[in-house]
Amino acid sequence: MPIHPSDEVVAAWARLIKASRLALAAVEADLKKAGLPPLGWYDALLELRRAAGPLRPVELEGRLLLAQHNVSRLVDRLEAQGYVARQPCEEDGRGQLVELTDSGRDLLRRMWPTYRAAIHRHVGAKLGDEQAATLARLLQRLLQS
Repeated sequence: MPIHPSDEVVAAWARLIKASRLALAAVEADLKKAGLPPLGWYDALLELRRAAGPLRPVELEGRLLLAQHNVSRLVDRLEAQGYVARQPCEEDGRGQLVELTDSGRDLLRRMWPTYRAAIHRHVGAKLGDEQAATLARLLQRLLQS
């Protein structure tokens, strides 16, 4: 017996996807306007900082807020700019570990004020704190498996 979502569930789904795309595009535009790298760079660097140590690329991918279908190319770009460094993995001779450099920490510090302002402009200015807390609670339910 097929289960069909209600019209309300379908509307919630569509608005969730559209709001997500619009907010991400607006934040990306703000970062670009400020001459900063894409949000995916911030996301990867932040997760490396939170890890407080090197991560395998597959571990980094699992932690990313944004979808990264090719983490190795992202890491290549970050490494080319000096924001991360790769080192061989001692437990696996073929594997690599990625760690944040001092330049990567500096980039995080430089990006955060623009990113923070963009979050406020595109989300916080449209929702009060109580509404944002309610939305966060509701979305958390979707994250639970």
